[in-house]
Amino acid sequence: MLTVALYQDTAQEVALPVNNAQNKEQTVKSIRYISAAFTGGALAALLDSFNIWAMGKVGISDFLGITMKPQFTAPWLYERMIWGGIWMLLLLLPIMRSRTILRGMLFSLLPSAMMLFMVLPTMGKGMLGLGFGNLMPFVVVLLNFIYGIFASYWYSLAKR
Repeated sequence: MLTVALYQDTAQEVALPVNNAQNKEQTVKSIRYISAAFTGGALAALLDSFNIWAMGKVGISDFLGITMKPQFTAPWLYERMIWGGIWMLLLLLPIMRSRTILRGMLFSLLPSAMMLFMVLPTMGKGMLGLGFGNLMPFVVVLLNFIYGIFASYWYSLAKR
C-alpha cells in the first residue's frame, strides 16, 4: 500500500500494482549498465596510464618536448583508474548512443578540460600544462580520446 495525498488536506491508501519480476529485471539491467560504464572507464584509464608511462620510457615524450614522465606505481595507477571509472559514468547519458567513437571522444573532453584547466595548473605547470611542454595540451586530448573510445567500446559491448 502507498499513501497518496489526493487532495491538499487528505490522504488515502491506494494499492499500486507492483511487478516484482519486472522491477528486479530493471534493477539488474541498471547495475549491468553502471558496471559496464565504470569498468570501461577504469580499464581505459589503465591503458591511458600505460600509454603515458610508455611514452616517457621509449623517448616519445622527449621527442615531443614533454617533460612529464610519471613512474608506473600502484598509488598513481589506482587514483587514475578510479577517476577513469567515475568519468566514464557519463556513458550512462543518452547521447549519441549509436556513434561509439564520437561518443567516447565527446565524453573524453570533460576529463581533458579538468586536467588542462585544473589539475596541471595546481601542479605548478601553468594553464594547459604548458610547463610540461608546448605540446602538452595536444598530448592530453589525444590520449584522452583513446581513453574515451576504449571506454565507449567496452560499454557498448558489455551492456548487451
